[in-house]
Amino acid sequence: MAKYLFISSFTSEGIKGVTEKGGTARVEAARDAAKSVGGSLESYYFGFGSEDAYVVCDLPDHAAAAAIAMTASGSGMVGVRTVVLLTAEEVDAVAKRQVQYRPPGS
Repeated sequence: MAKYLFISSFTSEGIKGVTEKGGTARVEAARDAAKSVGGSLESYYFGFGSEDAYVVCDLPDHAAAAAIAMTASGSGMVGVRTVVLLTAEEVDAVAKRQVQYRPPGS
């Protein structure tokens, strides 16, 4: 499974929902969402500032991650930015790949 970081920013209505039902309700909602697409929740942290939550999930593929992000964003209560996370070993494998590339204008 691949790891994904979802960085969430709640709307004012979303913040009202969190204050009414609590943070643990959001964690359970994220856990249920990940499970519904064949994955699992690794961690859920709240922050303050322009980004309200940092959620790490193990998911089967990019489509599962996109489905979660689109569903959450489609609620109108949260904006989601998704980051694909790589392990150090994956980065090592990437660094060994030979890529044929020409920059623009070359």
